[in-house]
Amino acid sequence: MDSPLSASELKPRPLRQGDLIEIVSPASPIEVNKVDDVTKLLLSKGYRVRLGEHALERDWYLAGNDDQRARDLQAAFADPDVNAVLCSRGGYGSARLLPFLDLDAIANSAKLFLGFSDVTALHLALNRRGLPTVYAPMALTLSKPREHWVIQSFLRVLQGETGTPPDASTGETIVGGKAEGIVTGGCLCLLTDSIGTPDPLDPSGKILLIEDVDEPPHRVDAMLTHLLNSGLLFEVAGIVVGEMTRTDEKLDAEIGFRPWQEIVVERLEPLGVPFVINYPFGHAPNMLSLPLGIRAVLNADEGTLEYIEPLCQDR
Repeated sequence: MDSPLSASELKPRPLRQGDLIEIVSPASPIEVNKVDDVTKLLLSKGYRVRLGEHALERDWYLAGNDDQRARDLQAAFADPDVNAVLCSRGGYGSARLLPFLDLDAIANSAKLFLGFSDVTALHLALNRRGLPTVYAPMALTLSKPREHWVIQSFLRVLQGETGTPPDASTGETIVGGKAEGIVTGGCLCLLTDSIGTPDPLDPSGKILLIEDVDEPPHRVDAMLTHLLNSGLLFEVAGIVVGEMTRTDEKLDAEIGFRPWQEIVVERLEPLGVPFVINYPFGHAPNMLSLPLGIRAVLNADEGTLEYIEPLCQDR
């Protein structure tokens, strides 16, 4: 692939009242009632909302076949009436779409793209092409009660605001200090799966976000070990770990048990870079909306992540 354009050339426009947000399902299926809450929220703020043509399809553990999901995603970015693309949920299936997408065209559309979990595969590919994206709650996420600062962070990022709500929780210091760099990362299993693909994780000189859900403790160890053995982490600028949600409940009694937090610290602390844990993002009960592909400062002493580069172009 040719060298990507700089992020500044592809920054999305912040949303205005009346703008259209299309909800797509690039991974697992979702029921229509799980889309109601986010639709009502967005409508109440003056946005228009539309479901992708196949957003409610079901093909076993996928939201329709690969062609349907890829066409919905491509069409949303190609439609000049669509101003932002929001994923309905994660689960599994986003990486299956990569061979069928014109990723350069998607990136060059310079539209807001939001989602997390399995959507990590799409974030990596689009960030690599210079488009900043947002690791944010999805329709399924917002179908359940969340702290008010979760909603506040989500709505703010739609308008290009990257500041953290004052009452949001902070991270726990493991290694102190400050680090500056472009933010990358996402769901741990997708980050490790990306190695060897055309759009792999590239955390060199960057602030790396890591979280996951429903992975047994030894699998968290294995994936972090794979990232270490690959050499990818030796030039990382800083590390922000969210939560390994429900990991400690997935123990394998036959091989023994160690709490996930101890595993993460044991594997990553020796890197010696600014490092916090339990930062509020991803599958945690309450989460911030965090841009990827733009610069931020990690203050590990205070457990904060502050963006120093705009997410969006000037209005």
